[in-house]
Amino acid sequence: MEVFSQWHDVLAGVLGQTLERLALYLPNVLGAFLLLFFGWIVAHALRATAVRLTQLGERALVRLVPGRATAPKQFSSASAKVLGSVIFWVVMLFFLAAATQVLGLHTFTAWIARVVDYLPTVFAGLLIIVAGFLVSRLVRDVVEAAAAGAGERQRQLMGRVVQAVILVTAILVGAEQIGIKVTFLVILAAAAGIALVGAVALALSLGAREYVANLIGGHYLRQRYSVGQHILVTGHEGRILELTDTTVVLETAAGRTSLPAKVFNEQAIVLLVSEARND
Repeated sequence: MEVFSQWHDVLAGVLGQTLERLALYLPNVLGAFLLLFFGWIVAHALRATAVRLTQLGERALVRLVPGRATAPKQFSSASAKVLGSVIFWVVMLFFLAAATQVLGLHTFTAWIARVVDYLPTVFAGLLIIVAGFLVSRLVRDVVEAAAAGAGERQRQLMGRVVQAVILVTAILVGAEQIGIKVTFLVILAAAAGIALVGAVALALSLGAREYVANLIGGHYLRQRYSVGQHILVTGHEGRILELTDTTVVLETAAGRTSLPAKVFNEQAIVLLVSEARND
Protein backbone atom coordinates (compact mmCIF):
# COMPACT_ATOMS: atom_id res chain seq x y z
CA MET A 1 0.00 0.00 0.00
CA GLU A 2 2.86 2.32 0.73
CA VAL A 3 4.09 1.86 -2.86
CA PHE A 4 0.71 2.89 -4.30
CA SER A 5 0.61 5.81 -1.93
CA GLN A 6 4.03 6.98 -3.12
CA TRP A 7 2.95 6.63 -6.76
CA HIS A 8 -0.17 8.62 -6.03
CA ASP A 9 1.85 11.38 -4.41
CA VAL A 10 4.35 11.48 -7.27
CA LEU A 11 1.64 11.57 -9.97
CA ALA A 12 -0.31 14.18 -8.08
CA GLY A 13 2.81 16.33 -7.77
CA VAL A 14 3.66 16.02 -11.48
CA LEU A 15 0.07 16.75 -12.49
CA GLY A 16 -0.06 19.74 -10.19
CA GLN A 17 3.18 21.16 -11.58
CA THR A 18 1.95 20.59 -15.15
CA LEU A 19 -1.35 22.32 -14.50
CA GLU A 20 0.45 25.18 -12.80
CA ARG A 21 2.79 25.62 -15.75
CA LEU A 22 -0.14 25.45 -18.17
CA ALA A 23 -1.97 28.06 -16.15
CA LEU A 24 1.07 30.32 -16.30
CA TYR A 25 1.66 29.69 -20.02
CA LEU A 26 -1.98 29.75 -21.15
CA PRO A 27 -2.21 33.58 -21.45
CA ASN A 28 0.79 33.55 -23.77
CA VAL A 29 -0.78 30.82 -25.91
CA LEU A 30 -4.07 32.70 -26.09
CA GLY A 31 -2.24 35.93 -26.91
CA ALA A 32 -0.28 34.25 -29.72
CA PHE A 33 -3.46 32.68 -31.09
CA LEU A 34 -5.25 36.04 -31.06
CA LEU A 35 -2.30 37.68 -32.79
CA LEU A 36 -2.34 35.05 -35.54
CA PHE A 37 -6.11 35.34 -35.91
CA PHE A 38 -5.94 39.13 -36.14
CA GLY A 39 -3.02 38.85 -38.57
CA TRP A 40 -5.03 36.47 -40.75
CA ILE A 41 -7.90 38.99 -40.92
CA VAL A 42 -5.54 41.86 -41.79
CA ALA A 43 -3.64 39.79 -44.37
CA HIS A 44 -6.87 38.62 -45.99
CA ALA A 45 -8.16 42.20 -46.23
CA LEU A 46 -4.88 43.50 -47.66
CA ARG A 47 -4.76 40.68 -50.21
CA ALA A 48 -8.27 41.50 -51.45
CA THR A 49 -7.39 45.20 -51.57
CA ALA A 50 -4.16 44.54 -53.49
CA VAL A 51 -5.93 42.35 -56.06
CA ARG A 52 -8.64 44.96 -56.55
CA LEU A 53 -6.20 47.86 -56.87
CA THR A 54 -4.02 45.91 -59.30
CA GLN A 55 -7.00 45.14 -61.52
CA LEU A 56 -8.10 48.79 -61.42
CA GLY A 57 -4.58 49.92 -62.28
CA GLU A 58 -4.47 47.51 -65.21
CA ARG A 59 -7.76 48.84 -66.55
CA ALA A 60 -6.57 52.41 -66.13
CA LEU A 61 -3.41 51.65 -68.10
CA VAL A 62 -5.39 49.98 -70.87
CA ARG A 63 -7.64 53.05 -71.20
CA LEU A 64 -4.55 55.13 -71.94
CA VAL A 65 -3.88 53.09 -75.07
CA PRO A 66 -5.98 53.98 -78.13
CA GLY A 67 -7.76 51.08 -79.75
CA ARG A 68 -7.80 48.92 -76.62
CA ALA A 69 -11.21 48.94 -74.92
CA THR A 70 -10.92 46.02 -72.56
CA ALA A 71 -8.15 44.71 -70.36
CA PRO A 72 -6.87 41.19 -70.94
CA LYS A 73 -8.00 38.67 -68.37
CA GLN A 74 -4.62 36.96 -67.95
CA PHE A 75 -3.15 39.61 -65.69
CA SER A 76 -6.33 40.11 -63.67
CA SER A 77 -6.88 36.41 -63.07
CA ALA A 78 -3.30 35.26 -62.51
CA SER A 79 -0.74 37.98 -61.84
CA ALA A 80 -3.02 39.99 -59.56
CA LYS A 81 -3.74 36.90 -57.46
CA VAL A 82 -0.04 36.08 -57.22
CA LEU A 83 0.70 39.60 -56.01
CA GLY A 84 -2.14 39.33 -53.49
CA SER A 85 -0.81 36.02 -52.18
CA VAL A 86 2.66 37.51 -51.73
CA ILE A 87 1.22 40.37 -49.68
CA PHE A 88 -0.87 37.92 -47.64
CA TRP A 89 2.10 35.79 -46.58
CA VAL A 90 4.32 38.82 -45.93
CA VAL A 91 1.76 40.15 -43.46
CA MET A 92 1.36 36.71 -41.89
CA LEU A 93 5.12 36.49 -41.39
CA PHE A 94 5.09 39.72 -39.40
CA PHE A 95 2.33 38.45 -37.12
CA LEU A 96 3.97 35.02 -36.86
CA ALA A 97 7.17 36.69 -35.65
CA ALA A 98 5.15 38.57 -33.02
CA ALA A 99 3.39 35.36 -31.94
CA THR A 100 6.65 33.46 -31.50
CA GLN A 101 8.00 36.37 -29.48
CA VAL A 102 4.98 36.13 -27.16
CA LEU A 103 5.47 32.37 -26.80
CA GLY A 104 9.14 32.82 -25.92
CA LEU A 105 10.47 30.82 -28.88
CA HIS A 106 13.54 33.00 -29.17
CA THR A 107 15.48 30.85 -31.67
CA PHE A 108 12.56 30.65 -34.06
CA THR A 109 11.83 34.33 -33.50
CA ALA A 110 15.39 35.30 -34.44
CA TRP A 111 15.17 33.25 -37.65
CA ILE A 112 11.86 34.83 -38.64
CA ALA A 113 13.24 38.28 -37.77
CA ARG A 114 16.08 37.78 -40.26
CA VAL A 115 13.57 36.75 -42.91
CA VAL A 116 11.38 39.75 -42.13
CA ASP A 117 14.38 42.10 -42.30
CA TYR A 118 15.13 40.81 -45.79
CA LEU A 119 11.53 41.11 -46.99
CA PRO A 120 11.60 44.86 -47.85
CA THR A 121 14.50 44.24 -50.23
CA VAL A 122 12.70 41.32 -51.86
CA PHE A 123 9.47 43.27 -52.02
CA ALA A 124 11.21 46.24 -53.67
CA GLY A 125 12.76 43.95 -56.28
CA LEU A 126 9.42 42.27 -57.00
CA LEU A 127 7.74 45.66 -57.21
CA ILE A 128 10.28 46.78 -59.82
CA ILE A 129 9.63 43.64 -61.86
CA VAL A 130 5.83 44.04 -61.64
CA ALA A 131 6.10 47.73 -62.60
CA GLY A 132 8.33 46.78 -65.52
CA PHE A 133 5.77 44.21 -66.65
CA LEU A 134 2.97 46.80 -66.57
CA VAL A 135 5.03 49.48 -68.32
CA SER A 136 6.25 47.02 -70.97
CA ARG A 137 2.67 46.05 -71.81
CA LEU A 138 1.61 49.69 -71.96
CA VAL A 139 4.52 50.68 -74.21
CA ARG A 140 3.91 47.65 -76.44
CA ASP A 141 0.30 48.68 -76.98
CA VAL A 142 1.33 52.31 -77.61
CA VAL A 143 3.90 51.22 -80.21
CA GLU A 144 1.38 48.97 -81.95
CA ALA A 145 -1.20 51.77 -81.99
CA ALA A 146 1.35 54.31 -83.28
CA ALA A 147 2.43 51.96 -86.09
CA ALA A 148 -1.12 51.57 -87.41
CA GLY A 149 0.07 52.20 -90.95
CA ALA A 150 2.38 49.18 -90.94
CA GLY A 151 1.31 45.60 -91.46
CA GLU A 152 -0.14 43.51 -88.67
CA ARG A 153 2.93 41.32 -88.31
CA GLN A 154 5.31 44.29 -88.36
CA ARG A 155 3.30 46.11 -85.67
CA GLN A 156 3.24 43.05 -83.43
CA LEU A 157 6.96 42.45 -83.97
CA MET A 158 7.91 46.02 -83.06
CA GLY A 159 5.63 45.99 -80.01
CA ARG A 160 7.00 42.70 -78.70
CA VAL A 161 10.61 43.77 -79.22
CA VAL A 162 10.03 46.94 -77.18
CA GLN A 163 8.16 44.96 -74.52
CA ALA A 164 10.96 42.40 -74.26
CA VAL A 165 13.64 45.09 -73.87
CA ILE A 166 11.75 46.86 -71.06
CA LEU A 167 10.82 43.61 -69.31
CA VAL A 168 14.37 42.21 -69.39
CA THR A 169 15.70 45.51 -68.04
CA ALA A 170 13.16 45.48 -65.20
CA ILE A 171 14.00 41.87 -64.32
CA LEU A 172 17.73 42.62 -64.19
CA VAL A 173 17.21 45.73 -62.04
CA GLY A 174 14.83 43.83 -59.74
CA ALA A 175 17.24 40.93 -59.37
CA GLU A 176 20.06 43.36 -58.57
CA GLN A 177 17.84 44.95 -55.91
CA ILE A 178 17.11 41.56 -54.35
CA GLY A 179 20.82 40.79 -54.22
CA ILE A 180 21.14 38.26 -57.02
CA LYS A 181 24.39 38.44 -58.99
CA VAL A 182 23.23 39.41 -62.45
CA THR A 183 26.55 39.56 -64.30
CA PHE A 184 25.88 36.29 -66.10
CA LEU A 185 22.28 37.34 -66.74
CA VAL A 186 23.46 40.64 -68.23
CA ILE A 187 25.86 38.84 -70.56
CA LEU A 188 23.14 36.37 -71.54
CA ALA A 189 20.61 39.16 -72.08
CA ALA A 190 23.11 41.14 -74.16
CA ALA A 191 23.80 38.13 -76.36
CA ALA A 192 20.08 37.47 -76.74
CA GLY A 193 19.47 41.16 -77.49
CA ILE A 194 22.15 41.22 -80.19
CA ALA A 195 20.70 38.09 -81.75
CA LEU A 196 17.20 39.55 -81.58
CA VAL A 197 18.26 42.86 -83.13
CA GLY A 198 20.06 40.98 -85.88
CA ALA A 199 16.98 38.86 -86.57
CA VAL A 200 14.74 41.94 -86.64
CA ALA A 201 17.14 43.78 -88.95
CA LEU A 202 17.28 40.77 -91.27
CA ALA A 203 13.49 40.45 -91.29
CA LEU A 204 13.03 44.16 -91.99
CA SER A 205 15.66 44.15 -94.72
CA LEU A 206 14.05 41.17 -96.43
CA GLY A 207 10.60 42.69 -96.08
CA ALA A 208 11.71 46.11 -97.35
CA ARG A 209 13.71 44.80 -100.30
CA GLU A 210 10.77 44.89 -102.70
CA TYR A 211 9.71 48.33 -101.50
CA VAL A 212 13.20 49.79 -101.93
CA ALA A 213 13.50 48.25 -105.39
CA ASN A 214 10.21 49.87 -106.38
CA LEU A 215 11.33 53.24 -104.99
CA ILE A 216 14.55 53.15 -107.02
CA GLY A 217 12.72 52.04 -110.15
CA GLY A 218 10.08 54.76 -109.71
CA HIS A 219 12.79 57.41 -109.40
CA TYR A 220 14.39 56.48 -112.74
CA LEU A 221 11.04 55.96 -114.45
CA ARG A 222 10.01 59.55 -113.68
CA GLN A 223 13.32 60.78 -115.13
CA ARG A 224 13.05 58.82 -118.39
CA TYR A 225 9.31 58.77 -119.07
CA SER A 226 6.33 61.05 -118.60
CA VAL A 227 2.55 60.80 -118.43
CA GLY A 228 0.94 60.35 -121.86
CA GLN A 229 3.74 58.34 -123.49
CA HIS A 230 3.00 54.91 -124.96
CA ILE A 231 5.26 52.09 -123.80
CA LEU A 232 5.49 48.32 -123.98
CA VAL A 233 6.72 46.47 -120.90
CA THR A 234 6.36 42.84 -119.77
CA GLY A 235 3.72 42.22 -122.45
CA HIS A 236 1.63 45.23 -121.46
CA GLU A 237 1.18 47.98 -124.06
CA GLY A 238 -0.51 51.23 -123.17
CA ARG A 239 -0.38 54.91 -122.35
CA ILE A 240 1.15 56.07 -119.09
CA LEU A 241 -1.55 57.49 -116.85
CA GLU A 242 0.39 57.95 -113.63
CA LEU A 243 3.91 57.56 -112.26
CA THR A 244 3.93 57.14 -108.48
CA ASP A 245 6.82 56.50 -106.14
CA THR A 246 6.46 52.74 -106.44
CA THR A 247 4.16 51.98 -109.40
CA VAL A 248 3.46 52.90 -113.01
CA VAL A 249 -0.18 52.94 -114.14
CA LEU A 250 -0.94 52.17 -117.80
CA GLU A 251 -4.10 52.53 -119.83
CA THR A 252 -4.15 49.33 -121.89
CA ALA A 253 -6.72 47.70 -124.12
CA ALA A 254 -7.79 45.57 -121.15
CA GLY A 255 -8.13 48.58 -118.81
CA ARG A 256 -6.02 50.27 -116.14
CA THR A 257 -2.93 48.21 -115.36
CA SER A 258 -0.63 48.87 -112.40
CA LEU A 259 2.93 47.59 -112.63
CA PRO A 260 5.63 47.70 -109.95
CA ALA A 261 8.23 50.36 -110.69
CA LYS A 262 11.05 47.86 -110.24
CA VAL A 263 10.36 46.64 -113.79
CA PHE A 264 12.60 49.52 -114.92
CA ASN A 265 15.57 47.63 -113.46
CA GLU A 266 14.42 44.13 -114.39
CA GLN A 267 12.62 44.33 -117.75
CA ALA A 268 13.14 46.05 -121.06
CA ILE A 269 10.79 49.01 -121.58
CA VAL A 270 9.99 49.93 -125.18
CA LEU A 271 8.94 53.47 -126.00
CA LEU A 272 6.72 53.04 -129.05
CA VAL A 273 8.23 54.47 -132.25
CA SER A 274 5.28 56.66 -133.13
CA GLU A 275 5.37 58.26 -129.68
CA ALA A 276 9.14 58.64 -129.81
CA ARG A 277 8.92 60.55 -133.13
CA ASN A 278 6.26 62.83 -131.76
CA ASP A 279 8.66 63.73 -128.95
